[in-house]
Amino acid sequence: MSPRHVAVIGGGLAGITAALECSRGGATVTLLESRGRLGGAAYSFTRDGIRADNGQHVFLRCCTAYRGLLEEIGAASLVTLQRRLEIPVLAPGGRRAKLARSGLPAPLHLAGALAGYRLLSPAQRLSVARAMAALRRLDFEDPALDRRSFGEWLREHGQGREALEAVWGLIIRPTLNLEPAEASLAQAAQVFQVGLLRERDAGDIGYARAPLSEIHDVAARRALARRGVEVRLRHGATTIEPGEDGFRIEISGAPTLAADVVVVAVPPDRAARLLPPAGGVDRAALVALGRSPIVNIHVVYERRVMELPFAAGVGTPVQFVFDRTESAGIDSGQYLVVSLSAADAELEMTVEELRARYLPALAELFPAAADTGVRAFFVTREHSATFRAGPGARALRPPAQTPLSGLVLAGSWTDTGWPATMEGAVRSGQAAARVALAAPVRAAAAQPTPARPLTAARPR
Repeated sequence: MSPRHVAVIGGGLAGITAALECSRGGATVTLLESRGRLGGAAYSFTRDGIRADNGQHVFLRCCTAYRGLLEEIGAASLVTLQRRLEIPVLAPGGRRAKLARSGLPAPLHLAGALAGYRLLSPAQRLSVARAMAALRRLDFEDPALDRRSFGEWLREHGQGREALEAVWGLIIRPTLNLEPAEASLAQAAQVFQVGLLRERDAGDIGYARAPLSEIHDVAARRALARRGVEVRLRHGATTIEPGEDGFRIEISGAPTLAADVVVVAVPPDRAARLLPPAGGVDRAALVALGRSPIVNIHVVYERRVMELPFAAGVGTPVQFVFDRTESAGIDSGQYLVVSLSAADAELEMTVEELRARYLPALAELFPAAADTGVRAFFVTREHSATFRAGPGARALRPPAQTPLSGLVLAGSWTDTGWPATMEGAVRSGQAAARVALAAPVRAAAAQPTPARPLTAARPR
């Protein structure tokens, strides 16, 4: 009996993971990607000689699935991971603090950070510590918690505007891509418990030292080729038709592909359009997941203005700022990226409006920037960066298994229990592969065209 043929639609982290796992499980795999690269929402591009990422993507030590993928594709050396969590926090007027862990067991590992956090009063620090202790006791798997707002819970626990800005928003914005008031209590509790409160080293921060496409495209394509996965770039699926002997996938400008199993690893709005009615998936629920944008401000200064690898901002429009000079291949000056989550307002602003707002804001945090020339300024916008993890969102997130045998879902928006992060995407791909490999094959579908050797080229 010939191996089952699995078609994976979508070449983001979820699709890459599903393809690798299915191939490891003995399946013949074809990966279809509509774009000319892999990597999905985490990719690089070149502008005016600058190797830029579309946004600043980070991971934590607790992101074991994503870190495992990096090892598998041979890209672990292209990222860095803190020895211990330390987030420098800057505020206008030269005020500085940091959130750092100690070597004590959890949750005592954060006690010193809160005790010395100078952006809050002693009474506010104590109140935050009490709220964190209460948050640690919640069961984030409880559906009732998912129907509640995190902001409402914070108010009930005495958290005022200063604490929201200096602690809770600092963590929730970049992880859930929402303001605390809009976030699900269950999802917020998951973030704090898994990322900060259960294991002392879980929240240590990692990020790419190389352009993202070197990792998620170039290295991933090499790994897929080693596994015998056929990658078809610029092959966008338009229709999935289930039949008695498997599935037929219509592809724009290319012959129809037959497969025993189909893994749909595309964003939820596209999945809603692509999934066949016979699949039994509530397409309205996928649309109802909504979307939340991320905007990134890219600034190249004539000389160095920031001496930190990254920092968070409080009391300023700047949420997080990263030094990306080395990864961009810039040998003079400094390249900073300001990452703005939950950026609905910034999404509607023009480049000039953003320049007028963020250059002065950066100068407030880094005085050297006030009299340093700006060599380049540009903006990247991810309109649908993530789904909206608000109250009730988990009930809308489907599992990997659909009601139709052989039709499988993957993506950070599926019900992994994790937010819409790189870790969530990889975990979804793993779950999809388990379902795909266990799905009964109804009859032998037409075999795919033979895999062609792939040469991993640098992204254009």
